Amino acid sequence: MANAENVLEILVGTPFILTALAVFAALIYWLRRGGQLTVDETVGGMHDKVLKEYTRADVAQHNSQKDVWIVVKGKVYDVTPYVEEHPGGLAILRNAGGNATEGFHGPQHPPRVFDIIDDFLIGKLSTQEE
Repeated sequence: MANAENVLEILVGTPFILTALAVFAALIYWLRRGGQLTVDETVGGMHDKVLKEYTRADVAQHNSQKDVWIVVKGKVYDVTPYVEEHPGGLAILRNAGGNATEGFHGPQHPPRVFDIIDDFLIGKLSTQEE
């Protein structure tokens, strides 16, 4: 009869355990990045979260320094917490309450902004208004 050490030795050397360890490591990495699996209607597949729909009128109400929503490529972002940190100062307010797609993709923004913008994602523009 095999003891626990022999069983562990056999399992560690098998493809099954190596695959399981790889899957476990990938799962830990994904969870550390804040991953969740739910349906994202804008992508039509799996994404981080289900997005609430807003109209242009909803977004337009959030156009002050203390309450800034913007639309970028049909997605709605509440960037209010970022206003004070924005390297361009209050230039971020030019598109407050409206479509900031063109300004967001301008040459003044380094590639890292494309990574951090999803931290402010709150919804998407209503499909009737895209």
